[in-house]
Amino acid sequence: MKAVSPVSTAPHDEGVPVSQRIRERILAAKQRFHANDNIADFIEPGELEALLDEVQQRMTGVLESLVIDTESDHNTQDTARRVAKMYLQEVFKGRYAKIPTVTEFPNVERLNELMIVGPVTVRSACSHHFCPILGKLWIGVMPNEHSNLIGLSKYARLAEWIMSRPQIQEEAVTQVADLLQEKMQPDGLAIVMEADHFCMQWRGVKDMDSKMVNSVMRGSFLKDSSLRREFLSLLNHRK
Repeated sequence: MKAVSPVSTAPHDEGVPVSQRIRERILAAKQRFHANDNIADFIEPGELEALLDEVQQRMTGVLESLVIDTESDHNTQDTARRVAKMYLQEVFKGRYAKIPTVTEFPNVERLNELMIVGPVTVRSACSHHFCPILGKLWIGVMPNEHSNLIGLSKYARLAEWIMSRPQIQEEAVTQVADLLQEKMQPDGLAIVMEADHFCMQWRGVKDMDSKMVNSVMRGSFLKDSSLRREFLSLLNHRK
């Protein structure tokens, strides 16, 4: 990919859409900006507000193309703004916000027994249709004496940061596992996610009962079948 020089946010660039300026910085750094990537490092102060205005303008065009009269229809007069705020500040905020601050504690007591956190409620949207994904996450951790420990609520905050992006479930679970592995450095890490996908329930086959369940096993959970069985057994009991 050919590198593009970063574009300044000086006054003479005011006619350039803010999305283009951000995109060019990412390209210049030769970084990815897929739907489930975080791009917060490439957004300068004040640009998120400008991006909100730009998304609102583009969403207004979508509504016009759908032949919706937003001028006389009181229900949709502010829809473009509401949708823009929803995408940037809520359901996709994990793309635009920096990682939450997480305090890590040393494993002073040298804990080395299985810990299970969950269910953690997660909300996302599929990157194929932008339909909701609603589910729960269970996390198993096998710490060692050198592991960092994090507070219970921080698991939910980190999971939300990953999930609040257009995702597919298989990749989302792997991203959560990668992040927790980096933060905690445990001997073993196991994650199971079960979710409803509205792209199946709301459209397509309209199957209201199907759920997707997938897992990621790392370290001792992958090598030790008895530990894996213990985690899954305790998880099934909690369900």
